[in-house]
Amino acid sequence: MRPDTPAAHTTEAERLLRTAAQYPGDREPLYLRAAAHLELAGDRPAATALYDELLSGEPANPLLIRALKAANLWEYGHEAEARAIIEGVRRARPADAAPWQITAETLEAHDELEAAEKTLTEAAELLATPPDLPHATQSLLTTRHRVRRMLALPHDTWDTRADALHAGDVPLDELHDPKRLWSLGSEDPAELQAEITRLRSELGTYRTALSRPFPVAVLHWPERELDELLTAYPELEAEYPTYRAHLTDIEASLRELSQAGTPNLGIVRATVPSYEAFAASESTKPSNADLLPQYATTLAARGRATAWPPARGADCWCGSGRIYGECHGGTEQD
Repeated sequence: MRPDTPAAHTTEAERLLRTAAQYPGDREPLYLRAAAHLELAGDRPAATALYDELLSGEPANPLLIRALKAANLWEYGHEAEARAIIEGVRRARPADAAPWQITAETLEAHDELEAAEKTLTEAAELLATPPDLPHATQSLLTTRHRVRRMLALPHDTWDTRADALHAGDVPLDELHDPKRLWSLGSEDPAELQAEITRLRSELGTYRTALSRPFPVAVLHWPERELDELLTAYPELEAEYPTYRAHLTDIEASLRELSQAGTPNLGIVRATVPSYEAFAASESTKPSNADLLPQYATTLAARGRATAWPPARGADCWCGSGRIYGECHGGTEQD
């Protein structure tokens, strides 16, 4: 059950910080989740302190942390500092969508629509050129579409692409129509019913995202780890007959999930010590094959998942060093 009171959010933040102390390798994603709960609890200075603690080290995603810190600072009166951080993030030209999205939505939330549109356009030009876009980049185009509708700007190429990517029953032009606000005050039952239909469609998208805060993840055992696993627990050979078959099964499973419409897919890298510790925490034996999907879900919940499919031109998830499109991402897999 999700926390729904300030006290519950504070309690959840404290739990996440305790978990971070137990799993130092997962400190960054756990701290970010804790900071989000502190923001929801209204303790924004404490959230800023967590962001600063992460930035004082060598975080894996410094631009994401800076963008989140800026959004938080602006909410409790530190506008000038927030603006400076946002400008720094933009100049750094992040290679992933999340920092762009957060900075743009921060600007949008404070009625800086022109700056938000400029930020989103810069991001689109940098990230949205490949034919197959990850979910985060698609979301960025959708946000840009909404901001441009509020600015009454005509459709451009990126807006057309956002329309084409949108899978909802209600078109983006309707969802992002500024005049919809007026419909909520209408006394015409037909107008109100139409608006309810639009809101349900929009809510469905958010509900899907909220119901899955971490990816649906598939386990990947590196070859040495898999050899060690099967040596220690030969009962699992039925799950992993060969390393090559294991890699093929990963790609096939993810493609099947994608074709079924499952969003937010990922891969988590398994290790024998981590798996054995997880089995001990569940009071069961590592040889129990039913434990494997639970282990994958737990790793994903701890922020250990790598998004699938890899970005265009990125290395394959299998660790071969080859480009994904020339390895497991190819039509004919090796």
